[in-house]
Amino acid sequence: MSLMQISEPGGASPARRHAAGHAAGMDLGTTNSVVATLIDGRAQTLPDENDRHRLPSVVRYRADAPPQVGHAALEHRVTDPSNTVVSVKRHMGRAPDEVTDPSGVAASLVTGADGVARFDVAGGPRTAVEVSADILKAMRERVEAHAGAPLDGVVVTVPAYFDDAQRQATRDAARLAGLKVLRLLNEPTAAAVAYGLDAGDQETIAVYDLGGGTFDVSVLSLERGVFHTLATGGDTALGGDDFDGLLAEYLRETGGVKADDLDMPTRRRLLIEATAIKHALGEAETVTRDIELPSGQSWKQTVTRAEFEERVAPLVQKTLSICRDTLHDADLTVGQIDRVVLVGGATRVPLVRRRVAETFGKPPLTELDPDRLVALGAAIQADVLVGNRPDDDRLLLDVIPLSLGIETMGGLVERVIPRNTTVPCAETREYTTQKDGQTGISIHVVQGERELADDCRSLARFELKGVPPMVAGAARVSVMFRVDADGLLSVEAREETTGNAARVDVKPSYGLDADAMETMLRTAVDSADADVAARRLHEARAEAQRVVYALDASLKADRDLLDDAEYRKITDARLGLLDAAERDDAAAINAAVAALEAACERFVAARMDRGIASVLRGRAVEDVEEGE
Repeated sequence: MSLMQISEPGGASPARRHAAGHAAGMDLGTTNSVVATLIDGRAQTLPDENDRHRLPSVVRYRADAPPQVGHAALEHRVTDPSNTVVSVKRHMGRAPDEVTDPSGVAASLVTGADGVARFDVAGGPRTAVEVSADILKAMRERVEAHAGAPLDGVVVTVPAYFDDAQRQATRDAARLAGLKVLRLLNEPTAAAVAYGLDAGDQETIAVYDLGGGTFDVSVLSLERGVFHTLATGGDTALGGDDFDGLLAEYLRETGGVKADDLDMPTRRRLLIEATAIKHALGEAETVTRDIELPSGQSWKQTVTRAEFEERVAPLVQKTLSICRDTLHDADLTVGQIDRVVLVGGATRVPLVRRRVAETFGKPPLTELDPDRLVALGAAIQADVLVGNRPDDDRLLLDVIPLSLGIETMGGLVERVIPRNTTVPCAETREYTTQKDGQTGISIHVVQGERELADDCRSLARFELKGVPPMVAGAARVSVMFRVDADGLLSVEAREETTGNAARVDVKPSYGLDADAMETMLRTAVDSADADVAARRLHEARAEAQRVVYALDASLKADRDLLDDAEYRKITDARLGLLDAAERDDAAAINAAVAALEAACERFVAARMDRGIASVLRGRAVEDVEEGE
């Protein structure tokens, strides 16, 4: 008789489960990152082994070991600041002179001959793309460990106001982390999906997204399952980090710390204290903390919510001004907004919630964790794109945040695709030559709202050659701009008479070129075995440390349960484990752990018996049976 697999009523068959794609949503944040996937049909964020859902977006580099990511790196912000990179999202797709560092805690940057800025850390310089890839890789490992299978694809979220260079840098980081990107999804759209607002009939929704390093606001229209972004605005250099920076400066002033004494460890300590105070003021009107600096200077600091709000009020007002401008772009009034959604950890600040409610004339939605919201929505969209929901009719239409154009004669900009145009989209313009006999045209692609090319962001330059020599103005050259669903741009120029064409996929001029990306990918593949071995060794040493710590605590409490022979057997095995942990042999360490656990079997049983006896002491048998 052959055995057949069956499933419970209403459930997917085993074959269907196996065939289904394994997808995830990833929110790569400035302060924290979150990964989510669908479990039993419901989007859920995934915790680490200590049940922590947020992964600090912090990476610490070491010369002789793999990088530490998340909480392990966070512990070294003060003790090893020059090798610990924080708030890397502010650097994505940015030239060195474009990055703002409100708290002055960025690791040192160096610019190579290729013009790419890199963090000068142990083990060699790292670009923002490489640092972000390490964070994305940690999230990939978390979700794959949970599912026991590799990912088929991910949706990675980006601020709605990220420009082409920042989006391309994010996609490059995901690729370097070994991820297949199904789509780059704007964070406000993901948040609305997470709230299930796409299930309504017809609504207009404003999403106010204030994260650690970026702010954006989007106005979304929902009609019969179609999400359409009407307008978006924001500031990619404004967020909760700036709140912390202002409060850290306030602590410095009140503590009498001279500006000249602000080395990096001191700056980071002040920032850590400021962040803790900000979080506490979300619940309390007054907070008092003992401030201790690496220099030894210390004092007791009291901060009221009113004092904090006075400091950050101008930044909050700036976000609200952007909200009004975005409503104007969407040709809407405040009264036409049906719901307001808050996204990002900085929206926990009471002043932010009050002012948003006042501005829009209605209380915002706050039921879901603002830190997890975006990842949840991204996971739902990823599940659709990987093919698990063939009947899903959800359609998400985002817009480009800044106008795309071309430099024309005199350094002027002609806008080809205006800001807030729905993507994907394509637009064509016709141009001609400036001089008699001209056989080539140089095309300069820019992004921004300014009138002069020099005042806009330069995205790419390329040449169209083979133009037939004619009098000026006779040649006809069509230039087509295409923007895909991720907001990424390609430009093609074609001379209509000959059909000669040139094309460029726009990438930031100070980003990683294709050769650099390929080299990094090859290096990652070539060193994969070594990386796995290093990881196993570090995991084995961590387990050895945990076992020895637990044993020492147990011996301190219950040494009397052992006779001298048993005690010597255990301590000999303990010394053997410590000796193995000094060697670069993960198998030997694991064997020593097993040997120590075997030596402790009777001791563990005796401690358990003592614990049970302690619990039952003084209780009658019938009491125990009734309790059961």
